[in-house]
Amino acid sequence: MRLEEIINQHMKELNDTDLVIWKYILQHRVAAQHISIHELARACAVSSTTVVRFAQKLGFDGFGEMKAIMKMEEPEQALYQTDVLQDLGKFYEQTWHKLVKRNFDSASRLMHEANRVFAYASGYVQSNVVQELKRLFFYDNVLIYEVAGREEFRSILESMTPDDLFIFVSLSGESPTVTEFASELRLRDVPFISITKLHDNTLASLSTVNLYVSPASFRLYESSDGRPAFQSMMPYFLLVETWYVKYRLYVQHQEP
Repeated sequence: MRLEEIINQHMKELNDTDLVIWKYILQHRVAAQHISIHELARACAVSSTTVVRFAQKLGFDGFGEMKAIMKMEEPEQALYQTDVLQDLGKFYEQTWHKLVKRNFDSASRLMHEANRVFAYASGYVQSNVVQELKRLFFYDNVLIYEVAGREEFRSILESMTPDDLFIFVSLSGESPTVTEFASELRLRDVPFISITKLHDNTLASLSTVNLYVSPASFRLYESSDGRPAFQSMMPYFLLVETWYVKYRLYVQHQEP
């Protein structure tokens, strides 16, 4: 499990001082893999004991174990610039292998036990992901209703209960609409699953279950022409397809 996932799971337990330490680690990710506890404490203007407590809040025995996890994490290559087709194929293969190894039981249990399932997409690509979710889970007679906007969400919210399930598909997990909706659901104890890019974000920290993806960028044009790099959104679709297959296996395992 990557450190960002662990942070998302424990975000509610972290105070402002903890977030200062986390911000420093994010901004100095490579250096933080080799920094001593005393150097980190000095850089964040906190005590070494505070750093230890921060690590323990995340479930580690101490700072040393947390640093070991950081060293084990693969550096994310954000931009491919060699043979684009070869790099794209390699990226798909790496993404698939990571997804197949992931445990989807918590998300599958929520889906299987829900009376009703709703979904909200925060953009065009995200809406396509929701359409794929609807198509796949329809095979198992799971109907997912896509919420179109704030007014529709408000009308549905009045009847939602902890027996329902909500799914968010978002890139950043920080758009005002999704964080507002998520906060409202938390107040009503309505479980919800978020599908976001892998980084610490508000939506993931509020979610009952967070499913994450790691998109990648590919340079298809000369870097001097000012055009943005092509970003592959395929991991979102690979994730929902993998989830569906693992959901089917989960249901079969539950059946007597």
